[in-house]
Amino acid sequence: METLAVVVEEPGRVALRRLGMTPPDADDLVVAVDFSGISMGTEKLMFNGSMPAFPGMGYPLVPGYEAVGRVVDAGANGRSRIGETVFVPGSSKFIGARGLFGGSAQTLVTGSARVLGIPDGLGDSAVLLSLAATARHALAGGALPDLIIGHGVLGRLLARMAVAEGRTPTVWEINADRMAGGEGYTVVTPDRDDRRDYRSIYDASGDSKILDAAVAHMGHGGEIVLAGFYSDPLSFNFAPAFRRESRIRIATEFLPDDLAAVIAMVGSGRLSLDGLVTNRVSASEAASAYPQAFSDPACLKMVFDWRNIA
Repeated sequence: METLAVVVEEPGRVALRRLGMTPPDADDLVVAVDFSGISMGTEKLMFNGSMPAFPGMGYPLVPGYEAVGRVVDAGANGRSRIGETVFVPGSSKFIGARGLFGGSAQTLVTGSARVLGIPDGLGDSAVLLSLAATARHALAGGALPDLIIGHGVLGRLLARMAVAEGRTPTVWEINADRMAGGEGYTVVTPDRDDRRDYRSIYDASGDSKILDAAVAHMGHGGEIVLAGFYSDPLSFNFAPAFRRESRIRIATEFLPDDLAAVIAMVGSGRLSLDGLVTNRVSASEAASAYPQAFSDPACLKMVFDWRNIA
């Protein structure tokens, strides 16, 4: 088996090339990918070479954990799923490149248990389900947010989920190109926020220097949830956090239950993914799309279209 795949050959260099694939075993599915997305967190670190030590990390690698498509073949135990529209968080079945996380390819082979059916009609917005699951995983561990830091896609999904649960959070954003788009919540720059009693603060900025600013706006006994991914060490001044008896919680990778929960939320209409995919290009443009995705602040989510590429 072979597939076209996005390959990060080395930091700063991306190519679209053909890779071999391990044939499916009895419990695997083969998925023809329609769309895949670029992660603005971990993939940026892979692209610029600043990704911390991580199991499976190394070059060349197939990035991405946001792919949607149709099951076109399967091992003996999965043939009933042929024709199903699914979300795929990636694959490790490539020959000649690492799969971290292995979602940006035209064809994916992966275990049936990792592939979830999704509602029809979502189109390319379905690539956002993994970020929605990341947001849901962060929220499941604590209180709903009073303050969200960062108005990228993850911050917006956190805010939308909070609003769906009856909470009206404040969102901080420092980039003028990302201030718009909030429905049911307020987006402000940090310097215009005088509140000092936030009990639940979620950081979706990935800024390793954010803790002191967050603590300064926190009430006693409040919690900061680190929902982003951080390449640099985090530090903070102890005394202000001590006086507030602050807590810090790290939200890690989403679990299958989180993904199933957000698929149900989207299917029921409780969570909208509208307006979050801002850039759509053919996967053949991968080499130029990566630098744009990471340098253009107006680009919330870059999606590759894999259809009709020979």
